[in-house]
Amino acid sequence: MSIAKNIIIKNLKTFPVVDLFCGIGGMTHGFVKKGFRVIAGIDTDLSCKYAYEKNNQAKFIHKDVDDIEVSEVISLYPKNSIKILIGCAPCQPFSTYTQKRPKNRKKWSLLYSFARLIKETQPEIISMENVPWLIKFKPPPVFDDFVGSLKDEGYEVFHRLVNCADYGVPQNRIRLVLIASKFGKINLINVTHSPNNYRTVRETIGYLDPIEDGQICPSDTLHRTSKLSELNKKRIISSLPGGTWRDWDESLVAECHKKKSGRNYGSVYGRMEWNKPAPTITTQCYGFGNGRFGHPEQHRAISLREAALLQTFPPDYDFMAPDSKVSVRIIGRHIGNAVPVKLGEIIAQSIKEHLEAYNV
Repeated sequence: MSIAKNIIIKNLKTFPVVDLFCGIGGMTHGFVKKGFRVIAGIDTDLSCKYAYEKNNQAKFIHKDVDDIEVSEVISLYPKNSIKILIGCAPCQPFSTYTQKRPKNRKKWSLLYSFARLIKETQPEIISMENVPWLIKFKPPPVFDDFVGSLKDEGYEVFHRLVNCADYGVPQNRIRLVLIASKFGKINLINVTHSPNNYRTVRETIGYLDPIEDGQICPSDTLHRTSKLSELNKKRIISSLPGGTWRDWDESLVAECHKKKSGRNYGSVYGRMEWNKPAPTITTQCYGFGNGRFGHPEQHRAISLREAALLQTFPPDYDFMAPDSKVSVRIIGRHIGNAVPVKLGEIIAQSIKEHLEAYNV
């Protein structure tokens, strides 16, 4: 389906963006960096408001997408504008764990709410990012239903599983990326990196001041780490970059990993490797036992600052209000839940090139 193509693209700020499930603004900031005007972000987590508004000059709307009215969304866009609607529905209900327990209808139904708002607001451009397991989530076939609803509304739809490392994010982070347009066929831009030149942990965090577990860097309050127990201190000292708990002396191995049922869980209590991308940064990336989140050299888990940089947030991204008490748990959740800023840039660049190709 094609729409009139007689508007020359002069200023991306004339293409307003609204971000559903915006969090602290990882996706939004990617669009901002590419010159788009993001008008507002919508999220249920009020603790994200400060970081979102401070860094993006966009309005944070504290609301559940299930409850928002179409008139509220339409009113955010200037009259007669070409509307861009982006979003990343919470990914927890689409994990391999919760697929076995599909009772949390409230969370997986958010994608249907996204589809409802698309149908009622008719944005010209749509983008959605989520975990790869969404494709296989059943019952119901959430993703198939979402794509089908877009096609029914006349959108050309592109979707693909993406390793963020292929686009300059220093993480092996696989994500499902969807973009759709009413102007015509749309694609994600070609990959920008390969295994030969992936951005590495060393490039990203190697310059930061060394600190110990439980310490805060005097010059950067976000460069802080969780305190390790005496047992975990011994464990990380015995851990090798890229290794697992299987490298330890038997006396250090957790009882759960000694059981047959726990032997396959090798992706915890690991160190990152300097010359490779990091593993996927999660909401508990500040904990040594929560994944491969040990620093490559220093005997500690990565700091909040290191996690933010690995998520490609700029060093000057402001995560907390002045004089506020820092919560490692809350900020860790904010960072881990975010779309990497660089991936947001890649999606924004793809949309920009699409608009130019169709002379919009």
